[in-house]
Amino acid sequence: MFKKLNKFIVNQMDPCKELDPVESIANNEHFRPFCLLIKKRKANHIFHPAPYYQQTGFTLEDVLLPGEDGKSTEALHQESSQFTLTKVSTDQADGGLSISFDPASVEMKGGASWSKGFSIKPQKKSVPLQSLEALRRERKINMDHSFIQQLQRTGIKLHMVTEILEASEEAVYKESTKADGGFMAKFYATLSAKGTRENNQGIVIPKGCTLAFRTVPLYIRDGEWDVGYCIPELYGNVGPQVAITGKLGEMGREVEICCQIFSELSPDLQLIILNTITAVMRDKNLLQELSHKMEEFSEQNDDYQLETESPDLKELFSTLQHSPRDHLLLLAEGITYVLDALHELTEDQLLLLLESLERKIVSQQLNLVAELLKPNLQFGKEPFFVDPGLLSFPHKEEQRLTMALVELSGVQLQEDGSAVPRDQPFEAVAALLVALYTLSLLSGSE
Repeated sequence: MFKKLNKFIVNQMDPCKELDPVESIANNEHFRPFCLLIKKRKANHIFHPAPYYQQTGFTLEDVLLPGEDGKSTEALHQESSQFTLTKVSTDQADGGLSISFDPASVEMKGGASWSKGFSIKPQKKSVPLQSLEALRRERKINMDHSFIQQLQRTGIKLHMVTEILEASEEAVYKESTKADGGFMAKFYATLSAKGTRENNQGIVIPKGCTLAFRTVPLYIRDGEWDVGYCIPELYGNVGPQVAITGKLGEMGREVEICCQIFSELSPDLQLIILNTITAVMRDKNLLQELSHKMEEFSEQNDDYQLETESPDLKELFSTLQHSPRDHLLLLAEGITYVLDALHELTEDQLLLLLESLERKIVSQQLNLVAELLKPNLQFGKEPFFVDPGLLSFPHKEEQRLTMALVELSGVQLQEDGSAVPRDQPFEAVAALLVALYTLSLLSGSE
């Protein structure tokens, strides 16, 4: 919920995407100006072009030698004017299925009531370049600091936060959904063993909470330090001409390369991975644990033990622990790639995917989503058409399920194949494609 809100704020205030949204409110204090970060992985995904950052717990102040004037780097912050963003939406419906999408909210109809709203005042805080340059000349890096010595041994590159958006006042974000009839309620009953689903969530965003941040590379050598001022990478140059078979576009190539290891596995191991992935799709905490374990394994030595208290992960970990390390590293990277994509989907999408897997329609959905990526969803907002045959399913509910799944990623579909993209949904649709491709491959769908 916090991540979704921050993405909306960044889209509204930073169309050039120079800022990265903070994904967890619990870690927001680690993304303040002068905080030191590490990129978690070198490669960025097409469905998540922003880098993945890992907090270090240190700031530039922590690793600098004391200055003569005794001033802290905190005094170098510069604040700008405040902005106000407000979003209030409510709806109630008693039948049918019509899901509309916008950057801030997802609306469901079909025996459902829905409401979401917030008002927040973001404020920009940055480090003036002139002040940073003066600090660089006045204060050196403490090369005896244990963290700096570790970096020197490992060669890990640092990044430093130089600009943030923060909440200038306390704000409350609330959302409430209830489904008690029609298609959506039936799908909830299938997966949750209940005919009515009610979900009330709220989050209090404290004053000073970091919502988004920008970094620059930090270079250290023999006590001297410098920062790299570079033009932000342009992620909009991806050519989303996607096909999963035949001539592949950039998205198709990325998916096949990252998931190739799955096709080389035995049917038994494919089933174990499929069962594990479906388990984490039902439990976000389990998804986080598996993602953390896979990343941790890739960074450790041969003696690292995959251990867990979760019954849903034990079979996979036991199997992987006895695999050759080079093979296991590739498998861990593939699993991490899929988990990253699942992390981009909503809870409702994950449940819809589980229902699709049960109905054995993920392969047809994959073909449909691949077609949706052919138009330029990265920038385009114009309506387009897909082959209506891709929306032809044996049962009407399967068509509705698929339309709901796609519309939650930002493309509104009609039965005649007409499609309307909302708010440049390329990344959201690309993440959905990864999930469908993986489920189709591991389940042996045709």
